[in-house]
Amino acid sequence: MSAELAEPASKIELPAHIGGGGEIPTFDVHLRVRRYNPEVSEDATWDDFHVTMYGTDRVLDALHKVKWEIDGSVSFRRSCAHGVCGSDAMRINGRNRLACKTLLKDLDTSKPITVEPIKGLPVEKDLIVDMEPFFQSFREVMPFLINKGHEPTKERLQSAEDRERFDDTTKCILCAACTSSCPVFWTDGQYFGPAAIVNAHRFIFDSRDDAGDMRLEILNDKEGVWRCRTTFNCSEACPRGIQVTQAIAEVKQAILSRKI
Repeated sequence: MSAELAEPASKIELPAHIGGGGEIPTFDVHLRVRRYNPEVSEDATWDDFHVTMYGTDRVLDALHKVKWEIDGSVSFRRSCAHGVCGSDAMRINGRNRLACKTLLKDLDTSKPITVEPIKGLPVEKDLIVDMEPFFQSFREVMPFLINKGHEPTKERLQSAEDRERFDDTTKCILCAACTSSCPVFWTDGQYFGPAAIVNAHRFIFDSRDDAGDMRLEILNDKEGVWRCRTTFNCSEACPRGIQVTQAIAEVKQAILSRKI
């Protein structure tokens, strides 16, 4: 199926206070979207859409244009549109990215831009996957502060050095880009996956937490950290720049040494 936008977008005049007198250039984009609707067919297909976009537009903007002006049945998740909520992770030209953080001008627009759902999770419709298996693993590592002492009457203090031990892994937005880029997760749905381990790391190394040993025991499993094959796909896929593979290695070392 192929659909084209009849009327190209008009050019935008820049206001004078930001250097007006010029126009934001437009360019044509060929978007190839993976479609799947179990109510229609068990087979997935590809649909092609041609849209005119601006140089400041992102893949999410192109998907919005398709949905709002061409085919309202195209389905995908998005919320904040600013790289914070993590809901619009998808495979763009074969790589896991956030649609809201991927500028069209940074892609090769001389070829079709392919957009498909992330791998390893059941597809519900088009670019929407069932995230429950992902969140099930997330919940199993107890991603919350557990402190055995009495509730304090003031803030629990922590040194800058102690905070630095897990600062990187606090940046996770649960987009699943790392987990769904992992070839082990693709073939073994029981594997905890990088995101769950990253969120375990965030509390294992938190000096205010008392359940680190419990989490290490959970991850010291055939479906835990030892399933990681150190391909670095997860680190490359993370839109927040978290050193995921390093975090997994640190959890492995903590299990072996039993020193947190």
